[in-house]
Amino acid sequence: MSDSTERVDPALAAGNRKQLAGYKAKHFKWEVDGAVATITLNRPERKNPLTFDSYAELRDLFGQLKYATDVHAVVVMGEGGNFCSGGDVHEIIGPLVKLKAPELLMFTRMTGDLVKAMRACPQPIVAAIDGVCAGAGAIVAMSSDLRIGTARSKTAFLFNRVGLAGCDMGACAILPRIIGQGRASELLYTGRSMSGEEGERWGFFNRLCAPEELAAEAKKLAASLCEGPTFANGITKTMLHQEWAMTIEQAIEAEAQAQALCMLTQDFTRAYEAFVAKQKPKFEGN
Repeated sequence: MSDSTERVDPALAAGNRKQLAGYKAKHFKWEVDGAVATITLNRPERKNPLTFDSYAELRDLFGQLKYATDVHAVVVMGEGGNFCSGGDVHEIIGPLVKLKAPELLMFTRMTGDLVKAMRACPQPIVAAIDGVCAGAGAIVAMSSDLRIGTARSKTAFLFNRVGLAGCDMGACAILPRIIGQGRASELLYTGRSMSGEEGERWGFFNRLCAPEELAAEAKKLAASLCEGPTFANGITKTMLHQEWAMTIEQAIEAEAQAQALCMLTQDFTRAYEAFVAKQKPKFEGN
């Protein structure tokens, strides 16, 4: 772990600490209830598409979450019975066909930075997916840590249907690790929709629920994660991501270092003392 963990000066890290409950989002809804933050894509009349501005704001917000002290889990959802229809055809796709290669590369790197920011923030991200979940919307769902869907959800990595490769925003790296190489290949080559039942069977969804229960179930799951040892949960997320590129030997050593660090936390001591007292531990994230 010592070779790949970002080293941050303690004074700098302290100066970067943020309270994000009061954050005012411009291009989507942002709410914090307890330690659970909810991002709601709220352009329901267009099935909640992303724009250049919402991409950038999401990227920056997830980047700030690395320093947030009041947010311990995040829910991402959409309004109006759909999750996200992808990049807005008129506000993104139209302008893109007029750009030259350098500007196009700036855009594709920016969208990839959103995925990197989602993977780098320590908070577990729960995606609540109903209805249309397509293109960049499918990528946001894929990049989350946990996914709850509905039977009527339709998830499509439809890039090849608009003349593009399936290798968008990390899809060829991340999707096969979730559902397997063959199944990911089918979705990325064909661009077809994956139904809710299919997504649950393939492991894309952790579970399905009724549409009217989706938001509550996602927030309930996120809240349950907040009751756990949040510092240790952040280490788990880091290691799940970093170990993709490690050998087994490297992974075992990295986990030894990570677990030793967690053993220094007060939450580890609290868990032991609660066990001795035959009580449920109350974790505080330190």
